Amino acid sequence: MKRPVALRLSAGLATMALAGAASVFLTMPQASAATGGATGYATQNGGTTGGAGGQTVRATTGTAIHAALCSRASSSTPITIQVEGTINHGNTAKVSGSSCSTAAGVIELKQISNVTIVGVGSGAVFDQVGIHIRDAKNIIIQNVTVRNVKKSGSPTSNGGDAIGMESNVRNVWVDHVTLEASGGESEGYDGLFDMKDNTQYVTLSYSILRNSGRGGLVGSSESDLSNGFITYHHNLYENIDSRAPLLRGGTAHIYNNHYVSLNESGINSRAGARAKVDNNYFKDSKDVLGTFYTDAAGYWQVSGNIFDNVTWSAPGTDNKPAGPNPQSNTTVSIPYSYSLDAANCVPSVVNQTAGANKGLRVSDGSCSPQSPSPTPTPTGPTSTPTTPAPTPTDPSPTPTQPSGTNLSIGAGADGSSKADGTSYGNVRDGDVNTYWSPAGSTGSVSIKWGSPTAVSKINIREASGSAGSIKTWRVVNADTGAVLTSGTGAGVITFPRTTLSKITFEITGSTGTPKVAEYETYAS
Repeated sequence: MKRPVALRLSAGLATMALAGAASVFLTMPQASAATGGATGYATQNGGTTGGAGGQTVRATTGTAIHAALCSRASSSTPITIQVEGTINHGNTAKVSGSSCSTAAGVIELKQISNVTIVGVGSGAVFDQVGIHIRDAKNIIIQNVTVRNVKKSGSPTSNGGDAIGMESNVRNVWVDHVTLEASGGESEGYDGLFDMKDNTQYVTLSYSILRNSGRGGLVGSSESDLSNGFITYHHNLYENIDSRAPLLRGGTAHIYNNHYVSLNESGINSRAGARAKVDNNYFKDSKDVLGTFYTDAAGYWQVSGNIFDNVTWSAPGTDNKPAGPNPQSNTTVSIPYSYSLDAANCVPSVVNQTAGANKGLRVSDGSCSPQSPSPTPTPTGPTSTPTTPAPTPTDPSPTPTQPSGTNLSIGAGADGSSKADGTSYGNVRDGDVNTYWSPAGSTGSVSIKWGSPTAVSKINIREASGSAGSIKTWRVVNADTGAVLTSGTGAGVITFPRTTLSKITFEITGSTGTPKVAEYETYAS
């Protein structure tokens, strides 16, 4: 029988770490790292195993994550950190020690190696706190959500990157994560998944990247050509303006991804980059492959892709789209084995597998995802975070029908995804017989106005036959990314009066297929 042992912090740790130590527990004997094994380029250069063979620690605060890193015998001692709960600025402090180099307001994986961070239990959310990997190697990040990380406004973290890597990084596997923002650079956000300054042998798999101006880049400028050997597979890119990804030099393997609503450009191969682009599904998008915004050409090898309602710009000096009939202009040799799903089943496979809290499901190339792998469960005792998560303003919607003018009528609408046959506009047309559904069991829909509008109440009306399918939700000020309230069940939801231009209703949990017939908004 395993006996939980409280983690002992070394005497060199800062006093602040002791506050988070109550949220950290060790289990003996040694446990394995993440579920499954690395894929793609992360299997090369000696492979990526993260904290396999080391101790397993549970953390419920950012400070506790830093304390676990700093308590190791050395900066390379293997460790798996199981994370549950919400990590935010209030519970992420700097911790000092000989085996770490951390900072407040960001998860700092700097000058270290052999680390796994994996979400467990009810899930791990890094809320406005980014993950920074610098001068590090053999890192695994799995089954977590990172959202609304900003480089301007308040609070800021990690230069606005959800996950960022720089300065001699090697062998990183990021798997089954959800990376999301609430806008582009003008709203204070940067990239969701960035690599620069000599970062190599990285795989991003079974993940969701959405609602951002920038998906991610490889290389910070046309002169930063030291990066490469990156694999992207079975990911969903949704509602992204550009950089899906942007490649400056290096080699990338991009296969079995589902791209939806790439608004300006998609895979941007430039400055000599070479991309092998196989069996992806592109839908409702523009300029999904080519060299854009530069005259420094990049190259691609294409096969088996589907282009569904994709539009292409005319070629110009700084824009060379690959379409409308993409042809290969290089060849790329892949050194590892992999199995391709047929492109026509990629939307279904990715919908069932990609993102955090999907049971770590994967595909074997047969267009039929494997049965869910068990999500890791905490092995130590449950603990309370040092800084409690904010209490929802109104956790239970009231049943009373609001009075006053429904501000949604005549407003605009958009969202994270939509199921076939549904429309964002259906939620503000005043007709309860039409509705919007997300492409999966979770998703978001927004009401937006051309000028700031005061709102203090919304009413979510489910379509006939779907009552009760919406289980958990958040209401977000899309201008700032701030959560106005969260709770359970559809109906009338109130929160402090807020003036904004866009308000988002995000379904975070449901049974069946959620259907929102009307998303009403009221000033009071």
